Amino acid sequence: MPFDPLVRIRMSPVVVVAMLTLLMGTQPITTDLYLPALPTLVLSLKTDVAAVQLTLSVLIICFGVAQLAFGPLSDKYGRKPVLLWGMAAYTLASALSAVAPSIEWLVLCRALQGAAMAAAVTCGRSMVRDLHAPQEGARVMSRGLSGLGVIAAVSPLLGGWMVGAWNWHAVLWVLALYGALTMAFIALKFQETLPQRKPDATQLKPLLRNWRQVLSHPTFRTWTALISFSYGGLFLFLASSSFVYIQVLGLSRLAFGAVVASNSVAYVTGTWWCRRSLALRGAKRTVWWGGFLSLGGGLSMAVLSLAGLHSVWAMLLPQWLYALGHGVHQPCGQAFALGPFPDKAGTAASLSGFIVMVMAFAVGLCLGRVLNGTVYPLTLGLGAFSIAVATVAWTWVQRHGEAPVNNISLSPQAT
Repeated sequence: MPFDPLVRIRMSPVVVVAMLTLLMGTQPITTDLYLPALPTLVLSLKTDVAAVQLTLSVLIICFGVAQLAFGPLSDKYGRKPVLLWGMAAYTLASALSAVAPSIEWLVLCRALQGAAMAAAVTCGRSMVRDLHAPQEGARVMSRGLSGLGVIAAVSPLLGGWMVGAWNWHAVLWVLALYGALTMAFIALKFQETLPQRKPDATQLKPLLRNWRQVLSHPTFRTWTALISFSYGGLFLFLASSSFVYIQVLGLSRLAFGAVVASNSVAYVTGTWWCRRSLALRGAKRTVWWGGFLSLGGGLSMAVLSLAGLHSVWAMLLPQWLYALGHGVHQPCGQAFALGPFPDKAGTAASLSGFIVMVMAFAVGLCLGRVLNGTVYPLTLGLGAFSIAVATVAWTWVQRHGEAPVNNISLSPQAT
């Protein structure tokens, strides 16, 4: 069925950014709200650190794999129905997680939760490509990711307070409420953005052909590599920081929540700077400068730890620098990776998201084996990721970062 472009105009820029914030924010609230509960789970469910880490790792890998399905499904049936079914499943999985009597139950429910939230993130990224050409889309994405950063800033503080005041079950009930409210907002406000449904999007032969076309494009590979390495460093912090800051450095859960929240504030600042730099310098130059932020943060943290400075500030200040860089790389990477594919944005978004989550899953698996009661798994790992991010930003992005596109935006002017 052909798509009426006037439908795009009925969603105001404010609604689009609010929708994008809620959809993209599903991922950080699902992880960051939960982080302060990780040490508590070891005692509450009578398990070990590796099993608790698995509740995070399985969430991430199921989130990544499910994107491979939700992208083509949204290209075939539209963004709205996939979003509604996905958020319904997310809400149910969150409620089941909240009443988990064992670590095995919790791992299973978190897997379902991760798969369901893939619908939100995949369709959110696809919606931006439906409505905007890449340069404009990067600015809109930066606004949505600024809202994501606010959610990420509040989540660990709220999670730390809730775990201390009640228990880890309360955290997961909040996720169920978030899912239900987001689903209601979609039902009431979301207007379909898919330009034209692709009936063959989920058939094996066309699907494999689409995957091959997307994966073979140098622009897609470049931006996906950038956001994969950048998110790998961020996920390393998210997955290990509760153990490092609480158990190694001796912070309280509430103080740890403030540490994670401050990291999110730095990230929001990075998205703000990205939005303004894009208008002045373009994507390539913006990311070039972002590479210095990433490298400065990761390398300084590694060097300070090797010099024997194992304190909160010796880790926090470099982490802020890295988060600033991440706030630059993510909006650009998520918008420009989809740029060459206006006709298959869902498929391209799903592949990009899957690759990023494979990186995160690998980080989670490694952490389960190398966390050793010191700061080094975090500090040295972030140093390695920062080198990779800067290398991609200064080389591949400068050569392959922008591909010509044929379509123009039919959306309202980006705010």
